[in-house]
Amino acid sequence: MRVPEQEPGAEAPDGLEDRLRRFATIWSRAIFPATATSLTRAEFEECLLPLARALREALHARPFDSSPAGAVGTALVAAHCTDPEALSRTLGVIDAYLILYCGTDELPGEESRARCARLQHALAAGYALALRERTLAEQEAVARSALAARSDAEDALHATQARFHAVFEGAAIGIGIADLDGNVLEVNDTLTAMFGGLEHHVRSRNVSEWVHPEDGPQVWRLYDELVRGEREHFRVEKAFYRNDGTVLWTNLTLSLLRDPEGAPQYQLALMEDTTERRLLNLRLRYEATHDALTGLPNRTLFFERLEKTLSAGAGARFGLCYLDLDGFKAINDSLGHSSGDRLLVEVADRLQSCATAPGEMVARIGGDEFVALTTRPGTGSEVTDLASRILGVLATPIRLEGREFTVRGSIGIVEGPADGRSPAEVLRSADITMYRAKAAGGNRFELADPEADARAITRHGLTTALPAALERGEFFIEYQPLVHLGDGTVHGAEALVRWSHPQHGVLGPDRFIPLAEHTGLIVPLGRWVLEQSVRQARFWQRELPEGALCGPLRINVNLSPAQLHHPGLVADTVEVLERVGLPPGALCLEVTESALIGADEDLLKPLRQLAEMGVDIALDDFGTGYSNLANLRRLPVSVLKLDRSFTRSMQQHPADPVDLKIVEGIVSLAHSLELAVTVEGVETGAQAEHLRRLGCDTAQGWYYARPGPPERLHTLSLADAV
Repeated sequence: MRVPEQEPGAEAPDGLEDRLRRFATIWSRAIFPATATSLTRAEFEECLLPLARALREALHARPFDSSPAGAVGTALVAAHCTDPEALSRTLGVIDAYLILYCGTDELPGEESRARCARLQHALAAGYALALRERTLAEQEAVARSALAARSDAEDALHATQARFHAVFEGAAIGIGIADLDGNVLEVNDTLTAMFGGLEHHVRSRNVSEWVHPEDGPQVWRLYDELVRGEREHFRVEKAFYRNDGTVLWTNLTLSLLRDPEGAPQYQLALMEDTTERRLLNLRLRYEATHDALTGLPNRTLFFERLEKTLSAGAGARFGLCYLDLDGFKAINDSLGHSSGDRLLVEVADRLQSCATAPGEMVARIGGDEFVALTTRPGTGSEVTDLASRILGVLATPIRLEGREFTVRGSIGIVEGPADGRSPAEVLRSADITMYRAKAAGGNRFELADPEADARAITRHGLTTALPAALERGEFFIEYQPLVHLGDGTVHGAEALVRWSHPQHGVLGPDRFIPLAEHTGLIVPLGRWVLEQSVRQARFWQRELPEGALCGPLRINVNLSPAQLHHPGLVADTVEVLERVGLPPGALCLEVTESALIGADEDLLKPLRQLAEMGVDIALDDFGTGYSNLANLRRLPVSVLKLDRSFTRSMQQHPADPVDLKIVEGIVSLAHSLELAVTVEGVETGAQAEHLRRLGCDTAQGWYYARPGPPERLHTLSLADAV
């Protein structure tokens, strides 16, 4: 028979089946000696094969479900594997060989081990449940029959007692009989072993001596009701102290045995040892709620604690510190993740030493993000003291790879009453506050400010809405005319982008341009503004009557620093101009002075290329960047846009003579360098007159017109022409 070809790296189904059979063989060898069955070992191995297949399928199931392992435990009991050694050996085989013979590379090692542990737990639970149900169904009935039949004929009594003794002594769970006063009369070997192996330490006890601090209030109430004959049986989870002081956890079933007349006579206890299962549950719970690297509580446990704190009711208060390490990524990248992990462990130990008082806890909720929570009285001062202690312990250098590193951190603090806020809201406020501390220089803490939170949330909302807003056409452009100071004619217009936001209304560029620069959306947005503005300028050139403009109308478009660094700036500009049909001389690109301070030739190269094509370059906000005036000679600019701070004092007579001299000097210098001068923020006629006398070329401001739709420029141009 031809063997089907298999993909590289894949294992043939026959290989998987061979490994499965090997696992079943190991399993049968381990538990067959402890099995009461008439089958041969080979026949027993064939019975285990489908159970092994069920475990393998459960190990790889997506989504993961451990319930098939419970069915395997039930099947073992059904196959008469009821000896205590059978379960112990089965769990040992699964722990040692299931992943080895049934695992694949599809599951990471940690996830495989976690799934294996949960399958062991489910199998043990299914096994115990089936064993308990079988025992309760068979042995309790036998025990009742044995005690109730004492008055029967001697031969029937002997036969019944023999059956009871066989069940009593051979049971895999502990069985004990006591009188109604609680004195223990009989116990089997299993129960004796559960309590340490000394029978006289069990039979000499009274039930009332087995009180444990973990007992729920209902346990002894149910017991009293049973011995009074008010109930027939009850089941509880109960802890006992062994002879050596260790704790034994059991599933306890207590039943009332009556005499032939129906009067209460004895109490029968069936105990299933659940100590190992409970320890396994506790281990799994610990692994699920604690950080594997540092041992600190993780995000899950912290949220549980915070939610409990926030729902504590009126009068309760809390304080939360949200810590993010400053510069951790640089350390992690330079020294490697292993060293970064050691640094995090050291930081975790130091943080743990800061939160040792009752009501305080520290957790790790992310890579280098930690939180500290306090619920002590006076949380207002407690939480700031806690933050100060954290910054203090971080100040001591940490030694790694033979070098010392000083770890800094930024902390956001949220403190207040537990007024029903959700954990997510509190953590979001702390996160926002932490970033304010980081923006302020780091190595400090800041207190939460609801107004600052609201602004940050709004900024975040605007940031996430920006891409869709551009696609939906929510942006539009207003135009503010540039007026020639000599004759008052419209010389051109500056394009100013606006956002018509569905919730916040019309937003100016100061609200969203920084966000667009931060996210990189400024490049497609800037290209859209350029294309729309160039199209509008071309429309004006075609539609305005001859003589309505003094010379060719120019359109001014702002460039952000991010656009200057984009490699497609020149190509995009040329493509738009050629496609629309606007001459390069009709376009002026405005660049802020601060963006060109210290600019190297690589940054200036695209501006030089555009200038050589005939595109005007304007130096916007001139005078705010503290640049060296001599640098103007090396910049490819043809227009200076003087910042309004220089001309504010000229809005009325008499103007500040110092400002007049400064502006006069700047204009003189600009003209000597063959640069035109445009003034922003002209709001009064007096201001316009001063600037005209000083020799400024063009101006813009509310004195002439506020930014508006493109039709308004058409109206102004016609008025000037008339």
